[in-house]
Amino acid sequence: MIPTEPAPRPAAAQASVRPPLPVKMVIAGGFGVGKTTAVGSISEIEPLTTEAAITEVAAGVDDLSHTPRKTTTTVAMDFGCITIDPTLKLYLFGTPGQERFGFMWDDLVEGALGGLVIVDTRRLDDCYAAVDYFEHKQIPFAVAVNAFDGRVEHTLEEVRWALDVNDRVPLVVFDARERGSVRDALLVVLEQALARTEG
Repeated sequence: MIPTEPAPRPAAAQASVRPPLPVKMVIAGGFGVGKTTAVGSISEIEPLTTEAAITEVAAGVDDLSHTPRKTTTTVAMDFGCITIDPTLKLYLFGTPGQERFGFMWDDLVEGALGGLVIVDTRRLDDCYAAVDYFEHKQIPFAVAVNAFDGRVEHTLEEVRWALDVNDRVPLVVFDARERGSVRDALLVVLEQALARTEG
């Protein structure tokens, strides 16, 4: 029997086998606000973390009063990924929260489409640096208020006022422990970034 050439695939079938578009997203915020938890909650791979034990010296520098059970901290970055649909895959980079690790932010943010700034309403001061960073770099971002123990200390309007965030920046309440909640917050960032590019 004479072998024959395989029939060419229809264009629709060829398009369906294309790998999803890779998109870089940064998850930022202060110390202990839930960045590592958020990446771990949604990542479809085992997340890469650079957690180190909090030493007595670090405990004297970092405020643990609102996170007394926290025994480790991110010293470089967190990394994970999630396929949103067959056409889009998010690569997530979590920043370290402490100011002394701020020198890493420029490298982590390079090439990012947008950022999610996580806020703990019990200590809003900790997120000013992240908000200022994204505003200064003119990177699209959204603010996600993490509902610790299922509640927040301030309304979104109060948070917007306290952070002096532009009305065009979306604010959402989410739970860093819940996969669906993290996904929805990231989709808000994605919509914000797409609106910026289309505008």
